[in-house]
Amino acid sequence: MPVTLSSVDFPKKPGVYLFKSSQGKVLYVGKATRLNERIRSYFALNPDRQMIPELVRKSESIDCMVTPTPEEALILERELIRQHKPRYNSMLKDDKSFPYLLLTDEKFPRIMYSRNPPKNSSSWGPFPNASAAKQVMQLLRKHFGIRDKDCRGKDGCLSQHIGLCRGPCVDEEGYANIVRTVRKILNGEATELLQELATKMDECSEQMKFEHAALYRNQIRAIRRTISQHVVSSKLYRDCDALGIAVQGDLAAVVVVHANNGVVQGQETWPMLHRGDEQETLAMFVSEHYANRTPPRLLLSPEPFDDGTEQWLTNRRGSKVEVRNPLRGDLVTLQKLAQENAKIQITRLVNRTSGSLEQRAADEGAALLGLEQLNHIVCFDMAQLLGDERVGASVSFRNGRPDKKEYRKYTI
Repeated sequence: MPVTLSSVDFPKKPGVYLFKSSQGKVLYVGKATRLNERIRSYFALNPDRQMIPELVRKSESIDCMVTPTPEEALILERELIRQHKPRYNSMLKDDKSFPYLLLTDEKFPRIMYSRNPPKNSSSWGPFPNASAAKQVMQLLRKHFGIRDKDCRGKDGCLSQHIGLCRGPCVDEEGYANIVRTVRKILNGEATELLQELATKMDECSEQMKFEHAALYRNQIRAIRRTISQHVVSSKLYRDCDALGIAVQGDLAAVVVVHANNGVVQGQETWPMLHRGDEQETLAMFVSEHYANRTPPRLLLSPEPFDDGTEQWLTNRRGSKVEVRNPLRGDLVTLQKLAQENAKIQITRLVNRTSGSLEQRAADEGAALLGLEQLNHIVCFDMAQLLGDERVGASVSFRNGRPDKKEYRKYTI
């Protein structure tokens, strides 16, 4: 029997709520600053989301868990969604596949690439794809010599011999500075580091130590390559992220455009499973995205967030985080840039995920030939060797895929 408003009685406190089916399966997890007011909205005559009537119809009960603050409700909501993967919640698409970079908790830390970072390590991520994480790791190893899992300490290793590791077996006292440098880069705190390296480069040049100066120059280039791809500039872009979202069906693309020190430094694209509410999808993304990285001072969003999200970001950063929905000026330009890129990325994601590669090839072939469809193709070929050994063959394709049961070989 579907749940009714009269069957639930929630307090006026922050917390999370769980819609459950008759079998006890969690269908939806949500958070609220006031649980009683939020639950009441699901039984309104004109719900604000299309999925709500179906969710209420399929739910037999609603449970709640009270938390001390709205920020803790957000954290608990994220953990419960990860645990239950509810049908009606927005979430990162294939969230377990996103990789992290981490520094191990050892006397001489190692940099590692992992999809399941251990709890005692310092982790950065998740990265939008494996190649992005591996590229950053390769740059850090190549230019700074931080050791990886291949290092065997005092015995030396292949990485040491080919110049990829300057670990404790090479320079035990100086290795701490390498770790400090890498940690700053991964934290995005590279401005002071770049100034420090530039000063050392100039000093070496004045002392005619050009080889040392070249090493500092290469490190500066490596840091800039790792943390930035300068595209657009404005004096207002100071430690700022702009979010853009585009939706097609149950798939959403969320784009994060990073800006700092007056320039746009690059972007990341994330696929999301979308459940009909852009505000919820963005809020879910924010809680995942900044769980293992430092939030920016300013976050631009096309949709407003509840109080709990902004306070949680502030707690994560350790200082005030401002969430804005800009209406004019350069910040609107940055917001529109993120939004336009999201529209482009959703088209790419849909093309990549809708139908098989073979079917898309057949559809493209039909369009090229001016046909409505090209779902069944038979191709013949004749071969001979110096006028003898004549043989014929035919192959068949259905919906772009080889249909080997229809393959034939003919003796001529």
